[in-house]
Amino acid sequence: MHGFSLTSRATLFAICAGAAVFAVSLAAGANLVGALAAASGCAMLCWAAGRQVFASYADSLDAAIQRLARATNGDLLSAIPPEVGRTAPALAGAMDGLFRQLHGNFEHVHRLAMYDPVTALPNRISFQRSCEAMLAAGRPGDISALFFIDLDRFKAVNDTLGHANGDLLLGMVADRIRGIADRHAAKPAKAQPLIGRLAGDEFTMFFPALTDAEESERIGRAIQHALSQPFALSDQEVRIGASIGIAIRPQHGAALDDLMRAADAAMYHAKATGRGRAEYFTETLAAEIATRARLESDLREAMAKRQFSLVFQPQVSAQDGHIVGAEALLRWQHPEGEKLPAAFIQRAEETGLIVEIGEWVVESVAATIARWAQLGIEKRMAVNISPRQIDHAHFFRRLRAAMHNAQAPATLLELEISETLAMTCSDEVIAAIEALRADGATIAIDDFGTGYSNLARLRALPVDRVKLDRSLIENVATHHEARIIAQAVISLIHGLNCEAVAEGIESAAQAQVLRIIGCDVLQGYAVARPMPEDIFLAWAQTPRMPLLSRAFAG
Repeated sequence: MHGFSLTSRATLFAICAGAAVFAVSLAAGANLVGALAAASGCAMLCWAAGRQVFASYADSLDAAIQRLARATNGDLLSAIPPEVGRTAPALAGAMDGLFRQLHGNFEHVHRLAMYDPVTALPNRISFQRSCEAMLAAGRPGDISALFFIDLDRFKAVNDTLGHANGDLLLGMVADRIRGIADRHAAKPAKAQPLIGRLAGDEFTMFFPALTDAEESERIGRAIQHALSQPFALSDQEVRIGASIGIAIRPQHGAALDDLMRAADAAMYHAKATGRGRAEYFTETLAAEIATRARLESDLREAMAKRQFSLVFQPQVSAQDGHIVGAEALLRWQHPEGEKLPAAFIQRAEETGLIVEIGEWVVESVAATIARWAQLGIEKRMAVNISPRQIDHAHFFRRLRAAMHNAQAPATLLELEISETLAMTCSDEVIAAIEALRADGATIAIDDFGTGYSNLARLRALPVDRVKLDRSLIENVATHHEARIIAQAVISLIHGLNCEAVAEGIESAAQAQVLRIIGCDVLQGYAVARPMPEDIFLAWAQTPRMPLLSRAFAG
């Protein structure tokens, strides 16, 4: 009977009941007409009773269907219709349980989507929506303040005590910020401040209506004081502190995007000027933001129009002055004049454009080395690696592939990595560097003497040359102590089985002293300034520069 409707079942039941009465009547001796009459009456009564039950169930089913339709539109809280409970209590119970479960699941999903699970504060999306609603509901004359709060030493705590303790610390920070919000909250309740956690160790707090702009300064000091106090974490006291950026409405903007951009810029300024401080957004910061935006736009245009070029600064042997190689240096042929890397590299790294620039450098270096090899110029080319690039083994694999594709001999390639980066690069990056070195490339540590070197790690790195920073050599010709220090560093480099390279040479006297104390290679304006490729190739035919002839005299 699976698939039969209720009407069909009621009719079948009536027929069966009538047939049974007909059979019983005949067996009892009734005549045919009497038996048919009794059977017909019984069948009619059974059919009528079935129809009545069916009608009751039909009303309940209609009510249940309507309730389910409302549930599909989001109504999970209304009561189950009473007729469903009377006629089909099991169905009513199942619907009620289902709706309660769905409502609980939706609430959980909403909390995950809109609230940070570590601090129970609104996340970025939730904070922005609520903040925009507050701004829209505020009066035109209201003074509002948005605070960007970035913890200063949270990463160190997270790294040393673990992520679990880091999460506990974030919860404590959230509690202290809540306390500040409660103490400085305005009346009535509709003007209460809003707190959020944007990401990582970044928090925000929005006060929709302050009595005056000076109140924001008091709130900023309260935040600083609260977060500078020690936290009891893992049986020890932990101190962090915070850098805070403050934006005021309407002074720094009326829309949330404007306020967030202003507060974010002020926070980064606070970090850059010493941390542990609160800074307001200013016109100076606005000008810096505009300058950075313009620089980013110009950099993108430079990539599209191929405005970058390479110049080459020679490196010569300290013993006899003959050229041993050159360092490739990036230049930007800007329409307003040539720009050195110091004017744009930091912004390129901040925006990620350094990756595209690095790809161009990779292709150019490989092509230039291949061209030099075809001309019979076997001078190595040194290339600086930016901090952004050294974090990715892909860069080194990409460079290796470019060298192979250009059929450029790797023996003419030298990679320069800063001392600080060499101490922190990953094992994957080291493996990628070693693969290039196995092809014949050489590796140099740049700016040696400006960072902290772990000698055991330095000895384990695949390094061939170490370049002394100019601060170590600028006074070697005039100060005895400077010569002693430079000689000691050169001896250390030789002890690591590496060549010592001095950059920033500005006089023949410096070159002569460095040659005497054992330096292997010299580079600097006293040797030659960076020059375009064609001029460098002509210069390379000169055995030694006249300015340095005295330095290289026997």
